[in-house]
Amino acid sequence: MSRAALLVLADGRFPAGGHAHSGGAEPAVREGRIRDAADLAEFCRGRLHTTGLTAAALAAAAAHGHDPLALDEAADARTPSPALRTTARRLGRQLMRAARATWPDPRLDALARARPRGAHQPVVLGLTAAAAGLGPEDAAHCVAYETVSGPATAVVRLLSLDPFEATAVLARLTPELDRIARQAAAAAHGPVEALPAACAPLLDITAEAHAAWPVRLFAS
Repeated sequence: MSRAALLVLADGRFPAGGHAHSGGAEPAVREGRIRDAADLAEFCRGRLHTTGLTAAALAAAAAHGHDPLALDEAADARTPSPALRTTARRLGRQLMRAARATWPDPRLDALARARPRGAHQPVVLGLTAAAAGLGPEDAAHCVAYETVSGPATAVVRLLSLDPFEATAVLARLTPELDRIARQAAAAAHGPVEALPAACAPLLDITAEAHAAWPVRLFAS
């Protein structure tokens, strides 16, 4: 496995479109639920152990070799918010473009043909990880990291939070990131229907409200 490939895939500068999304942080800031670094840490921890685990397991399962179309259906079933389903597919479509240019692979081509409007981003990421020579736990690590790094980066912009404080939040979460990645990779060895389905209802509710805002800094 190439650790360099893992760094490329997890790099926030990889052109997959994630920089335009706050992971629910924008509405949380507006509602006063994120006001400082301590609030950011709790928000990221909650996201990691719910939707983060679910997405990481989907990515790990795709990297493990499960049917990506079955995983895409499973992702739909685990995403009750229509706004978040739309976001996941848009991000998946953008990631697919970057992945096929970076690590050409027939598995990516087949999924792109089957889902021309975009598959769920974690599923695409898992296939991308496999194309890059990475394993299920690597794919899970990528998803777990972006689950918390996206909101952290967004809050720096939304609150003018000291970026050193935001980075410290991510650093303190690394043991939990590792645990989530291991848990997701272990789940990938089982059937698709048994993958984690942890959810965060407040994220679903605020995503629907955020999608209707006439003016917003982030796409989600």
